[in-house]
Amino acid sequence: MFTTAPPCSLMLPLTFPSCPHNLTPNFGEGIKLSSHPTDRTEIRSMELDGLSQLKVLSLKYNRISWLHPKAFASNRQLEHLDLFNNSLTAIPDRVLSPLRSLRRLDMSNNLYTSAKLGPIFSQLPLFRHLSMGGSLIPAILVGDFKVLRNVSLEQFALKAQSSLPKYQPGALAEVRTESLWFDFALDKNPSALPDILVDISRNQVASVRFRNLFEFTYYTGWLDLFAPLRQTRVRNLSFFRGKFNENLLGFILKNVEGSEVRNLSLQSVDFARSVNRSASLPNIEDLVLDWLTLTEISNPEVLGFNQRFSWFSKVQALVIKKINFNYVPCPAWNAMKLVRFLDISDNQLENSYIYNKRCRYQGTMARLEEFLLHHNAIKSLREVALLTAEWASLHTIDLSNNQIGRDETCEWRQPIATLILHHNRVTSAIFKCLPTSLVHLDMSHSQLERLERAYFEMAVNLTKLLLSGNRIKFIPSGWSSPGLQTLAVDGNSFGVITKGSFQLMPSLATLRAGNNPYHCTCDLFRFVQDIHRRGLLRLAGWPEDYICYHPDRYIDTRVVDYAPGRLECDVSLVVAISVSTTAVLVASSMVLCWRFDALWYIRAAASKAFAYHAFISYSHSDANWVRGELLARLESNEPPYRICIHERDFTPGKWIIDNIIENIENSRKVIFVLSKSFVNSEWCNYELYFAHQRAIGQAFEDVVLVVIEAIKPDSLPNKFCKLRKMLDTKTYLEWPPEANRQPFFWAQNSNKPRVTPQPRSNSEKTGELLPCLKERL
Repeated sequence: MFTTAPPCSLMLPLTFPSCPHNLTPNFGEGIKLSSHPTDRTEIRSMELDGLSQLKVLSLKYNRISWLHPKAFASNRQLEHLDLFNNSLTAIPDRVLSPLRSLRRLDMSNNLYTSAKLGPIFSQLPLFRHLSMGGSLIPAILVGDFKVLRNVSLEQFALKAQSSLPKYQPGALAEVRTESLWFDFALDKNPSALPDILVDISRNQVASVRFRNLFEFTYYTGWLDLFAPLRQTRVRNLSFFRGKFNENLLGFILKNVEGSEVRNLSLQSVDFARSVNRSASLPNIEDLVLDWLTLTEISNPEVLGFNQRFSWFSKVQALVIKKINFNYVPCPAWNAMKLVRFLDISDNQLENSYIYNKRCRYQGTMARLEEFLLHHNAIKSLREVALLTAEWASLHTIDLSNNQIGRDETCEWRQPIATLILHHNRVTSAIFKCLPTSLVHLDMSHSQLERLERAYFEMAVNLTKLLLSGNRIKFIPSGWSSPGLQTLAVDGNSFGVITKGSFQLMPSLATLRAGNNPYHCTCDLFRFVQDIHRRGLLRLAGWPEDYICYHPDRYIDTRVVDYAPGRLECDVSLVVAISVSTTAVLVASSMVLCWRFDALWYIRAAASKAFAYHAFISYSHSDANWVRGELLARLESNEPPYRICIHERDFTPGKWIIDNIIENIENSRKVIFVLSKSFVNSEWCNYELYFAHQRAIGQAFEDVVLVVIEAIKPDSLPNKFCKLRKMLDTKTYLEWPPEANRQPFFWAQNSNKPRVTPQPRSNSEKTGELLPCLKERL
């Protein structure tokens, strides 16, 4: 545990005894006293006496120049001491003698001028990590590290003066470590590099890292600086920063080719073509590597070293990131014969640059399994499918943070298992282009508004679906995905879920659905109750991420705290009470009528004041008919009817479901324009649902049905059972499909009486429109 103790860490200059004694035990195992520079230049005796259990102490970025020999006398359990970037003029020695548990010491970037270590470094039995040196060390000499001869380090990092003036051969020969990090340049003394590599070859070093090997100038000599690399046992070789040209890279690759190096990394280097390049740079065709990593290199021409790509031919995993290249030549695909993992993310790739119809992709990348292309400018998923069509081993593609979103159809020849598409700009059309073999699909934060049930019925292998942070407005009814185990739909725009929302996902074990604008209704309450009662589904983020948004009285109420009364949600109980009460009232009325021999008439109270005569619910596909025919007739009547349609009358900026509820409640009647498009519209289904939720006593008596496209009640899905019942029992109005009859529709029906429906004879159930509507409105 590492603790930054605010009461003490903010006391500058540092004064440990001023910390309250009752706070000392609460520091636990670590203290960080490096948040701000301080003028304090020393750590005196007894200042850390109260911290006997301390294991981690960070004093970096201060100005400490002197440590009392007994500064850490009470901290015998200290394991990690960080003195980075201070002003020590001598390497600590006696002060470390009590620290027999010390494992890690960082004392680099200080002001001492010699790298010679004292005897204490051979007396720390658990010592494994040492970082030392600074910009004032002019020479690395034999004997500087002899005390480490019998110390088995995991990592040794050494910093020295830029353009190291002197390195004595044998200086590092006695260092026993698995990993060596060098932070010094050899611009003026490049011949020291072969001596360093010879010393490395005398021990078991497995990893070597050079930082700023050539800091200010490009190497222009002809001496092969890396020739001794072949005698070492180094398996991991990395270069961070510094200046590289073709000749230097050629020396590195030629010697790596014949060495034990299996992981090569060039990061943030400044690459340039050699001015006096050799007439024939080495032809690298046998570079056997597990990993080749090229990141943040200033010049993308590094990829075409020696004008060829043969140095990729025996690489297993290739990473080319943040090099700003935007074009993949055809020979490059042919060269990567053994690549299993390819990461070309964070570049400037576009579809036309990565997929070239003139290239032959057949027989290329036969072993590629994972392909990462995130953070580019790719717009077409179809062209990625075409590019990878012949790559039979491919199972994972990452296209996150691109511009995917075209309406297109794709054909995938191989069974892609994982597709990462988060942070794109997709629509529901994307489902036509997704492989149906997917096991893992991530389309989080991609502006998706609607799901397509048909895709999930085909994607039978899907087990993990991530859709967080989109704009999904409703969970489609009948959503089936039998194998789905993990579903994330948090941070979307839907507010209604019911017990049946996920009932066709029998394998679902984890559901993340928080941070949505929930409508706290009985349906939601029953859903939550059912989840907890069955105990088979874990609600991730429960309860803190589930908040009520509607109705107004429950805004900001946690869903876990929403507890409607039994009468509010128990339909059977409400029916029982209503029937009983009605029976008593009827019996009482009959007795009173008999007693007084008179009829009782109950007149309805004054009607509620409505903002609209009617709310019209229709599919977007039928909008032209509604605006051109129905709306024009009703609003041209004398006096005109006040009609509400969503395209014109919804309040901008308000949630769509809130607009639906409010405007249905403010309308005397609800007109449903029925067609096949209406049946396929989830929003129309919501409007039908909320019409049913109107005040008791109104229900579907306020509904007017206008059929503009023939619908058979028996063909309606189960979710439209209420609509099916209405079509069987209510009078509805039917718009003639024949174009030659439509101009006479209004005149033809203007004086005809309404036709009473007969069950299961729907084709005859028609009638006048205007008289009917006028009567009902």
